[in-house]
Amino acid sequence: MASSTLSSPAGVSSIAPSGAARLASLDIMRGLVMVVMAIDHTRDFFTNVPFAPENLKFTYYSLFFTRWITHFCAPLFFFLAGTGAYFYGRRRTPQALSHFLLTRGLWLILLEFTVVGFSWTFLVRGGFFGVIWALGASMVIMAPVVRLPLRWIAILSILMIATHDLLDRVRPQQFGSYAWLWTILHVRGGVMLPFHTPQFVLFQIVPWVGVMGAGYAFGALYQFDTGRRNRIMVKLGLALTIAFIFLRATNLYGNPPVGLGGVSQGDWHIQPTVEKTIILFLDVEKYPPSLQFLLMTLGPSFLLLAWLEKSKPPRWTGPLVTFGRVPMFFYVLHLYLIHLLAVAVAPLFHQPVAWLFHGAFLRGTPDDYGHGLPFVYLMWVVVIVILYFPCRWFADLKQRRKDWWLSYL
Repeated sequence: MASSTLSSPAGVSSIAPSGAARLASLDIMRGLVMVVMAIDHTRDFFTNVPFAPENLKFTYYSLFFTRWITHFCAPLFFFLAGTGAYFYGRRRTPQALSHFLLTRGLWLILLEFTVVGFSWTFLVRGGFFGVIWALGASMVIMAPVVRLPLRWIAILSILMIATHDLLDRVRPQQFGSYAWLWTILHVRGGVMLPFHTPQFVLFQIVPWVGVMGAGYAFGALYQFDTGRRNRIMVKLGLALTIAFIFLRATNLYGNPPVGLGGVSQGDWHIQPTVEKTIILFLDVEKYPPSLQFLLMTLGPSFLLLAWLEKSKPPRWTGPLVTFGRVPMFFYVLHLYLIHLLAVAVAPLFHQPVAWLFHGAFLRGTPDDYGHGLPFVYLMWVVVIVILYFPCRWFADLKQRRKDWWLSYL
């Protein structure tokens, strides 16, 4: 989501005459990611379901796929942020690129534990290690990494993505007083930081920084003509998707056992019903993202991106372009809007409100609160329609003005 400010029109158009069209395809992808992401966050604030959508014992098709479709968002956040960094660096010195990644990364970390953290909980100290933190930390790490040869960045990134599951059995307790560091790097869960502040780590650094690095290397494909690049993307998308199906069907490698991941139910095996068998096949670990998770999400994403670049974007994708040009702006606004809508709607249905000002669902949802999936989707549509207008205004502002601070929003 941080990538739109990196992939400026000037940076892309300098690579090939068709740069404007390519920028549209990337903006559509980013915009689509933002819109789909909002489904999950709307569900968080409005659902009446008392269990996680990944809970195989209780879940069902509509609930699970409402959650599953949003799994594509985080991998594309990081991957396209890396691609955007490549575009940014095409027109600037390596020193300028490193400086921008470092300062923007630190800025995102600050936002996570202040503005973004408050939006989730309405508590001053309501932040946690979420996706914005991980994006920022990955950018800080990428700041020196982008000085390496592109080939080495690609190799190191792919190695991290492919092999980090070997570390699943390494637990924080094995590091004693440094347990907090291993949690931040590779384990979902609570952590007590050295300055005695408890925090929850939802997004880790490994392998997300590898996904960003892979996206950076991917940017080099935009030096090729459209036809050659599309052929590569289609082959890559098919290869990753087939690899996911093979690894998941065989349980050979690439997803943690039950209890070692965050939410995954572990290995795939036939269930009593077709519904549960399909759900378990697609239920792979996101915290941290297993190899199978990244293959499942990035493979189809490459195929969609290839189609967007090969075809003339449909007219209905216009709003997606708008959202894709201001993703960070969208992200912050959508959290506040959803939270405030929940506050406004609860009294209309005679449901509790006070808890929404004291941690919201992150501290537990009251038993007499919430709505079914149709209402969740209705609220999601309302959120997207409302957000279109401020996002269009801000996208126009960024086109008219080139103030340096706009690249940080």
